[in-house]
Amino acid sequence: QVQLVESGGGLVQAGGSLRLSCAASGRSVSYNVAWFRQPPGKERDFAAGISANGLFTYYTDSAKGRFTISRDTAKNTVSLQMSSLNAADTAVYYCAARRPTQPTNDRDVSNWPYWGQGTQVTVSS
Repeated sequence: QVQLVESGGGLVQAGGSLRLSCAASGRSVSYNVAWFRQPPGKERDFAAGISANGLFTYYTDSAKGRFTISRDTAKNTVSLQMSSLNAADTAVYYCAARRPTQPTNDRDVSNWPYWGQGTQVTVSS
C-alpha cells in the first residue's frame, strides 16, 4: 500500500509559477508517479509522469516546455514545477502511483491504483 499526499497548490497570477509536491509513504519500493489534473467540470487528465528510477519523464502537449516533473528518492517525493501558468491550468492536481513494471505514460486514470487527495491550483487572469 502506498499513501500519497500533495501540497503546494494555491492561487497564482497568470504568467506565474508554482511548485507542487507529492510525498509518498508506505512501501519502500519506488513507484512510477504521475500528476493528473481535473479542471472544473471536466475529466481528470494526465499532465506529467516520471519513472521509478527517474530516468524517463512524460508530458502532455500542453505541459511540455512549461512543467518539469522530478523526484527526490532520498525524500521520497515527486515534484511538479509549473511555470508560465494560464487560466487553463486551473484545476485540482492529483499525484498517482503504480508499480514500476507498468507504463508511466498511461493516461487511463483507472490503471493507477494509488492516489492522493488532490491540491487546488487556481490561476487568475
